[in-house]
Formats: sequence, C-alpha cells, structure tokens
Amino acid sequence: MKMTKIALLASAMLVGNMAAAQAAPVKIAVLMYGNKAEFVQLMERYGKAHPAVKSGDAVLTFYDGRYDASVQNDQAATAIQTRADAIIVNPMDFEANIDIVTNANEAKIPVVVTNARLNTEDMTSEVVSNDELGGYLEAKAVLDKLQCKTKKVNVVIIEGPKGGSGEIQRGKGNDKAIAECGPGQVTVLERKTANWSRAEAQPLMENWLQKHRGKINGVIGQNDEMALGAIEAIKGAGLNVKDFAIAGVDGVSDAIHAVQAGEMVSILQDAKGQMQGAIDVAMRAAKGSSYQPQSDIWKQYAKELNWNNGTSKHYYIPWTVVTPENAQQLLDARK
Repeated sequence: MKMTKIALLASAMLVGNMAAAQAAPVKIAVLMYGNKAEFVQLMERYGKAHPAVKSGDAVLTFYDGRYDASVQNDQAATAIQTRADAIIVNPMDFEANIDIVTNANEAKIPVVVTNARLNTEDMTSEVVSNDELGGYLEAKAVLDKLQCKTKKVNVVIIEGPKGGSGEIQRGKGNDKAIAECGPGQVTVLERKTANWSRAEAQPLMENWLQKHRGKINGVIGQNDEMALGAIEAIKGAGLNVKDFAIAGVDGVSDAIHAVQAGEMVSILQDAKGQMQGAIDVAMRAAKGSSYQPQSDIWKQYAKELNWNNGTSKHYYIPWTVVTPENAQQLLDARK
C-alpha cells in the first residue's frame, strides 16, 4: 500500500513537472541592428504586442546592436550561452553576421532573420520584404515624377550602410528603375551612404546642393530617415521642396506626414508584419508543428502570404505605397 502511494505521488510529480515544462514560456532573443531609428522602435513595439508575448507564452529579450556587426555577433553568443529557445536577428551586415546563424545552428537554436537579410540559406527562415522591389518602387516614383523617359534628369542617391543587404538590394532596385528610363536619360550626380541616419543625410545633401547648384532634380533616399534629412537640407537652403522629386522607404511617421504635405513619396515597409511574422515562425520552430500563428498579419496578407505550417524558408511581407489617400489610416493604426 505504501509503495502504491509512493508510486502515485511520483506519478503526480512527473505529470506536474511535465505540465510545468510545457507551460514554460519560449525565450526568444531579438537582435536588432540598432534602436535609434523609428522603424526599429516600431518593430520592438509590435513585438511586445504579439499575442503570444502578451499572454506570456513567449518572452522577448531585445538587444541593441549599436549599428555594429561585431556587437551583434557578441550578443548572439550571449543568447546562445544563456540558452535562448530561438533567435530573431535584424542583421547589420549581409556577410559579417552570418556567424550568428552558424553558431546558433551548432547549438541547435533556430534562427529567424527579419527586416534585413543575410547571405546564407542556413537560417531556419527569414521574414522580410523584397528590398530590391522596394528600391525599384521608390526610384520609379522619383523618376516618373521627373518624366525621365521624355527628358534628361539628374538625381542623387543616399545609400544605406555599405555592405548591408538593404543598401545592396535597394541599390539594385534603384538601378533597375534608372535603366528603364533609357540610356543617358538619368545622371546620378552623387551616390553615398548616410548610414540610415537623418542627421548624416542632412549635411550630405547640403554639400551636394552647394556642389551641384540648381542641377539636382530628384533625391532617392534608401530609407525615409535619409530622405527626410535631404528635405531638411533643401528647406535650410531656402529652396522649395516641391521643386524636387523625393522618395524613401519604410513609412515612418514623419515620412507619412511629409507625404500628406506633398513633399515626398514613401514606400511603407511593414514593421508589424516583419516582427510579428518572425515571432510566429520562431515559435513554430521552438514548439513544433502544433503551434498555430497568433498574429493577425497572416489574415491581413492572406492573398500574398502563405503560413505553410511555419516551415517556409522565405516569407515576403508586401510593400505599401503611402499616398495622400491612405496616409491618415496608416498613422491612425499606430495610435
């Protein structure tokens, strides 16, 4: 009889331990390349709003990579050492951050890449937007306004950090749109990086306005922050912003306001779609096939985005061109 009670007690403890283990939250390390930009801040905000995070089923630990690939690699090592159940990485560098995937794979920790890309197929999955298409759409918006097929025009391109996937792929998209104008129709007067920074883009544009006085017709900013820096430089020089064709990528709030003011075009990159999609894919990798996605982004993009049981190597979040007609709706969604 005593043995039976002991056996029952042991069985109950085992069941209790198993239940506790099943109820343990999934620990996800989120490695962001840097947290100064509004877009990254939006990603963090939407990550914390994911239903699995709000319910306690997942716990996110955010790391600020400080715009340094080596810092991100070190932070990944910390996440691996502290036994994260999954890693989500928004990488700074297309090549240098491949180590994150390599080392996590050795530790058997799934890695989901989001926002920017890595030059590898060894990650568990990626939840991104097609940056080449984004670069094409923004450049086409500038060049269509300038009527590049009927007259010769001059533009400047403010690039993202050199070596990052955004700079590489958006640059390809920029070049594709320029080529469609025809041989010799578009002259790129300047093409330099401002490292995704509004503060760096402003003096860069100020210098170009001095150097190419009266010659610049359009500004292709590979993100909104840099396009907004160019706008500040133009205004500071006493020029009319509406005399220029200007575009950026991301759909940050200031850029949406600038669209409403008729000062630029923005191609919205969905921070919620990328982050919450990445969390769902990471949860599926950590919990197994029983996990069902909890973010509403899969319903929002049902026509373009197939969950596929969370096992696809690549998930592409669609772009949205910000227009005066949809701008307020996009702003209201952030309240």
